[in-house]
Amino acid sequence: MGFVGMILTAVVVVHLYLWRRLVRASTTPGSRPRRVLTWALVILAVVMVVTFAGSRLGLGMDVERVVAWPGYLWLAVMFYLFVFGLVMEVPRAIATFVVSRRRRTAETAAAPAERAEGEAAPVDEVVLAGAAAGGGSTAHGTATIGRPAAEGAAADAPAIDRRLFISRTASAVVAAGALATVGYGVSRALGDPVIERVPIRLPRLDPRMSGLRIAVVSDIHLGPLSGRGHTERIVRMINGLQADAVTIVGDLVDGTVAELGRLATPLRSLESRYGAYFVTGNHEYYTAAGPQEWIEELRSLGVRPLRNERVEIRHAGAVLDLAGVNDLNGVPSGDGPDFGKALGGRDANRPVVLMAHQPVQVTQAAAHGVDLQLSGHTHGGQMAPFNLLVPLQQPVVAGLASVPRTGGGDTQVYVTRGAGFWGPPVRVGAPPEITLVELRT
Repeated sequence: MGFVGMILTAVVVVHLYLWRRLVRASTTPGSRPRRVLTWALVILAVVMVVTFAGSRLGLGMDVERVVAWPGYLWLAVMFYLFVFGLVMEVPRAIATFVVSRRRRTAETAAAPAERAEGEAAPVDEVVLAGAAAGGGSTAHGTATIGRPAAEGAAADAPAIDRRLFISRTASAVVAAGALATVGYGVSRALGDPVIERVPIRLPRLDPRMSGLRIAVVSDIHLGPLSGRGHTERIVRMINGLQADAVTIVGDLVDGTVAELGRLATPLRSLESRYGAYFVTGNHEYYTAAGPQEWIEELRSLGVRPLRNERVEIRHAGAVLDLAGVNDLNGVPSGDGPDFGKALGGRDANRPVVLMAHQPVQVTQAAAHGVDLQLSGHTHGGQMAPFNLLVPLQQPVVAGLASVPRTGGGDTQVYVTRGAGFWGPPVRVGAPPEITLVELRT
């Protein structure tokens, strides 16, 4: 309940901010635009909450698909409205300050001019004092004695209009920026993944194995917003790489086999010389039935799960160990990573490549002498500036890095941005990726 409460609090706070900055500041009290925009914010907030709670409410995948599109798209729009709104706070404040200062300057300059026309200053001052203390009729008297009421209203109106103009202009800039960013992000998320070709040198690699190619894909996230075509495209692109081995590094699904099994069927067509392999990600443990049903489903599709175990890849007379460990989210159910089981008793002279969903697992990998870890999980941040928050949890956002290895040398870790998306079908600053790692001596 603590996590759910935190999410609900964040949703309420952000929507209140958006209402204050984009609705209240840009509309007049009681106007129809204000009522319409207020209700629109309330309805979109409810839809978004229902989208997040869909699986827990047992709505079924068909209903979730209907709700998820507006819910997740609004989440993305809401986020970028908030970001652009914060960015616009400074120019908005400067513009408002300039307008207010000019108004005060104009009023100060107008006072001596009125006195020069023969109006008695003491009488004005008495009337102004009465206006400040007494209210309605005295204020009317001020307009009569000092200057005509029409002139007073005309002098005040331009300043008020300018402030409203500033708010409406700022709101328009914020809305345009958010919608353009989300539109771009949708086109990237639903488009073809980028093929990243990454040469990686392994000092212990037998020269006969130099050039071995491993396709890496992660975070496909089959779910309510993805169709069978999403999987078919990924399979087609991987097959076009003519890899020696294919590694699926977790977060394949966001649902059960009954709900999403047909979307995974194209994985049966994966082509490689030495097979396709899979390790669990954190999302495999979020499904109602747990990861085991997907383990069996993938076996039936010809994809071999590596459950804290390893296989030998024999190539050109040389041998490489390919190992896989379960995700950290399996720990509470007794199905967590076991590096000792996956890597114990092996020939220490052989290079070893480890599949582990989360980059943070590289610390343990280095302690066990792993040469290269292949990971996903981060999505590269998926929607900038979330990439700035990833380092709070993971050591690498995306790409290749290394950490010192026990006994000398380094353990390298490559983090792919993933081929799918989670939540909003939006990617900004982190295009979807399929990686072809080429091992070299």
